[in-house]
Amino acid sequence: MDPETAILETEDSMEKAVEYLQHEFATVRTGKATPALIENIDVHVRSYDSTMKLKQLAMITAPEARLLEVKVFDPATTQDVERAIRESRLGLNPAAAGISLRVPIPELSEERRIQMVKLVKQLAEEAKVRVRSARKDGMDMAKKLKNDNLLTEDGQKDHETEVQKLTDKFVKVIDEVTAAKEKEVMKV
Repeated sequence: MDPETAILETEDSMEKAVEYLQHEFATVRTGKATPALIENIDVHVRSYDSTMKLKQLAMITAPEARLLEVKVFDPATTQDVERAIRESRLGLNPAAAGISLRVPIPELSEERRIQMVKLVKQLAEEAKVRVRSARKDGMDMAKKLKNDNLLTEDGQKDHETEVQKLTDKFVKVIDEVTAAKEKEVMKV
């Protein structure tokens, strides 16, 4: 592997950590209805005897700012979907309306908002761990490239400097995304 490819792979790993964090943030409740809030809930479907993601079993829409509507594709799965939403860690209480479910999104209490901010910080720290892991891989690759005589001593130092710049850049992005999400969660 050449040094340029190694840098690109390191950057790609760090980008994926940030993308994953943003995906996880979409599931953190802010008091505003968004399909991403529930689309990845695991639903055990008894009639199929398997577990599937909610988005595979239903169409999820947000017709109002504080309401989600879940239209199941197979009416036989409605009870399983309702149970999965009710038992999720989100504290939601769906109500059946024919073949669809109405899921009101309650206002978050101050205590619940603080819990959500803690969760946001925990998710951000996990993303930083992923970025630091990619940094370590990038630094190890620099050593390997030098040992394989693909980099000089100065080339290795330059490579490590580049990896560190990427690390700083992505940690800063994580901090910015986290601050924005905390602000969004705390906004009443």
